[in-house]
Amino acid sequence: MNPRQKKAVLRIFKEGPKGFSRGFSAKNYMSIVKTPSATATRDLKGLVNKGIFTKTGKLKSTRYELNLTPFYSTISLEAAEKK
Repeated sequence: MNPRQKKAVLRIFKEGPKGFSRGFSAKNYMSIVKTPSATATRDLKGLVNKGIFTKTGKLKSTRYELNLTPFYSTISLEAAEKK
């Protein structure tokens, strides 16, 4: 991840699951990392391609969420080991 992407991901963690009432958008990204729309789009596409974000919607209604799916199997394994 580049420094802009790291900053945005950390901000999402800081805000928590209810932090962005209408979801995390490119506009949110641009505001947090102070970048133009072309850079924001490229960075967000990179985060989706790396599996860090999932994308829903199209055009202006596009929203992004942290992809926590890879962690569910880890959590399940840890819970099973404790039993």
